[in-house]
Amino acid sequence: QVQLVESGGGLVQAGGSLRLSCAASGRTFSSGAMGWFRQAPGKEREFVAAIRWSGGGTYYGDSVKGRFTISRDNAKNTMYLQMASLKPEDTAVYYCAAHFRGYSAIYYTPAGYDYWGQGTQVTVSS
Repeated sequence: QVQLVESGGGLVQAGGSLRLSCAASGRTFSSGAMGWFRQAPGKEREFVAAIRWSGGGTYYGDSVKGRFTISRDNAKNTMYLQMASLKPEDTAVYYCAAHFRGYSAIYYTPAGYDYWGQGTQVTVSS
């Protein structure tokens, strides 16, 4: 069974940087994609970024474009989210997600993913 484990969350000051990691186990990635979502208190789960395991195409939500960078290490089955110029509004629980579908999926909604991590808290202070 696929397991996703996030790490790297914590408390940072506004303007700072943080890198999140998501390690996958239980299956070798060959197709599909991984993505990041976040959820702040009282808000809906928001799409942050996604990356395909074959081809390496990346996609970003408008609120993080230009500040966040998604990447992956296929050999390690690990995905990263490099966050820069952090703002207090970036404060949320960040979730790692994955799917292994061999066709184009809707990457920007939770329904496009089949596996989820437990989440890691990111808090940006002002």
